[in-house]
Amino acid sequence: MAFSDTGTSWRTKPTDRFILKWIKVNLSARLTPRLAGIDWLAPWMVTVASSLLGCVGGLIFALGVGWLAGLAAAAGQVLDGVDGQLARITGRQTQGGAFMDSVVDRYADGAMVIGLTVYLVRLPLPWPLWLVLLLGALALIGSNLISYSTARADTLGLDLGRPTLAGKGTRTSVIILGAWGSLFWPPLPVITLIYLAVHTNAVVIVRLHRTHRSGR
Repeated sequence: MAFSDTGTSWRTKPTDRFILKWIKVNLSARLTPRLAGIDWLAPWMVTVASSLLGCVGGLIFALGVGWLAGLAAAAGQVLDGVDGQLARITGRQTQGGAFMDSVVDRYADGAMVIGLTVYLVRLPLPWPLWLVLLLGALALIGSNLISYSTARADTLGLDLGRPTLAGKGTRTSVIILGAWGSLFWPPLPVITLIYLAVHTNAVVIVRLHRTHRSGR
C-alpha cells in the first residue's frame, strides 16, 4: 500500500513522552516506510510480533542469557512504535487496533519483569529469596498500575500532573540496559528490579494522593 509522507505527525502520538518518543522518531520511523510497501502486512501483525519478541525476551532472561534477552526486548520496543506508525501512514487506524496494542503490551511488559526476577533468583545473590520475589512482585504490580492508572485517569478526565519517567518506554529501556549490562556484571539487573519496584509504585502513590486532594 503506497503512502505519501507529507509530514511527521505519523511518527508519534501526542501522548508519547521522553524515551518512547525518541525511539519512535529515531528508530521505528526508519523501518516503518519500508514495511508500508508490503501490502499484506497489517498493523496488528506488527503488534503481535512486538509482543512476542517481548515475551521471548522474558523467557530468555529467565534462562539466564541477559544480553540476548535485551536484544529481543529492544527489537520488540522498536516494533512497538512501528505498528501505530504503519496504521497512521496507511490510513488503517482503528480503535480496536489501539485497544489491542495496549492490551498485548502488558504481556510483553509482564514477561520481561518475570524473566528479570527469575534471572536474579537463579543468581547467588547475598539476599534472601523472599526479598527478590517481593521486589519482583512490586515491580510487576507497579508496572501494570502505571499503565492502568494512566488509562483510567484519561477515561475519567483526571489530571495526573506532569509526565513521569515510569512509562512503558522508560521501563523497557531500563530493563534492556540492565540486561545488556549483565554481560559485564551478572548481578547488575538487580538495580533494574529495585528501580521498577520503587519508582513505579511511588508514582502510583503520588497519583492517588493528587487525585484525592483534587476532590474529584
